[in-house]
Amino acid sequence: MATYAIGDIQGCHTEFLSLLEYVGFTPARDRLWLVGDLVNRGLDSLAVLRFVKALGDRAVTVLGNHDLHLIMQSEGYGKGNREDTLASILGAPDRDELLTWLRSRPLFHVEGEWAMVHAGLLPQWSITQALSLSNDVSSALSGAGYKKFLARMWGSEPVQWSEDLTGWDRLRVIVNAMTRMRYVTADGVMELRAPGNKAPPEQGPVDCLPWFDAPGRASSSHRIVCGHWSALGYRETPNLIALDTGCLWGGSLTALRLDDRRVFRLPCPQQVKPSGWD
Repeated sequence: MATYAIGDIQGCHTEFLSLLEYVGFTPARDRLWLVGDLVNRGLDSLAVLRFVKALGDRAVTVLGNHDLHLIMQSEGYGKGNREDTLASILGAPDRDELLTWLRSRPLFHVEGEWAMVHAGLLPQWSITQALSLSNDVSSALSGAGYKKFLARMWGSEPVQWSEDLTGWDRLRVIVNAMTRMRYVTADGVMELRAPGNKAPPEQGPVDCLPWFDAPGRASSSHRIVCGHWSALGYRETPNLIALDTGCLWGGSLTALRLDDRRVFRLPCPQQVKPSGWD
């Protein structure tokens, strides 16, 4: 049995299936870890959702910002984007089943020495605390009052974690860190809006650093698999492996076999012209 972690798919269904064939994935034997952003911008988000859902417990998926964007759009919250490719899902006969399944996915997953999140973890959070915080968001997303949460989930404030945070502010910080964050200050303040906040580290915002380079990061006890940052590309350190290699932009779709850390890359044709760093 092998476990393959795969970077942001974003609706690139053909490339996803090609990568699974390339690595020799067999559902009866193997498992997938998917770092989020299953949907949007690519050509066939509906097929990706249906395929992953059908894998059942053979696929572990965490939510990304594009997945949450879809959930919000389905309930009439947030603003659509002209680059969205979500109409096929929103108009599908099985949309409610698919969206209910998607809402039940976590923001963070841990097994043994490995952990997975779409974007990142704030420097103050240990693995144990991050898992507890992810569970809090999951309860809000899958509970009976989830629409109230969706109405208040998006936004870039507060920018910093505090144990004193409560209610929607507390949940919003967790969502932003785990699905949107790339840069923080040395004090752990998220930079979500400044020019350069999507750029690679050498072009990033002034006085900021990648979240995984924050001094004293409490989650460094585990090997964290993440995506979200196509401009960063593949990045491997002893306790971090970043897997978003820009499949959508004509880069590649990347898989990491957790068992032996072997990396597989499948070159991808460009589906969308980049409009700045994504």
